[in-house]
Amino acid sequence: MRYKHVYTPAALRDYTESVSWYALRSIRAAENFIAEVTEKIKIICNSPGKFKNRYKNFRETSLKRFPFYIIYFTDDANKTVIITAVYHHKRNPRNKYSK
Repeated sequence: MRYKHVYTPAALRDYTESVSWYALRSIRAAENFIAEVTEKIKIICNSPGKFKNRYKNFRETSLKRFPFYIIYFTDDANKTVIITAVYHHKRNPRNKYSK
């Protein structure tokens, strides 16, 4: 069964700041980033248990062409994926799950 998704405020901020950063350098890069995040979220929503449980109830997956993780957990009762971070690989990994 397909889940819906929501972003936490911190994850939405991560995502919009990343899109803005790419857009300043190349509109095409920003569009490709948006498309890849959108596609990965579709995969997550179709099969939320597919990706490894990395810490407590958080799961994560990497994008293929961009150095970002999508970190999320699920609310199975409401069939919702809660995206907690769109996290760049070079950021401190200790802070990945603290949002």
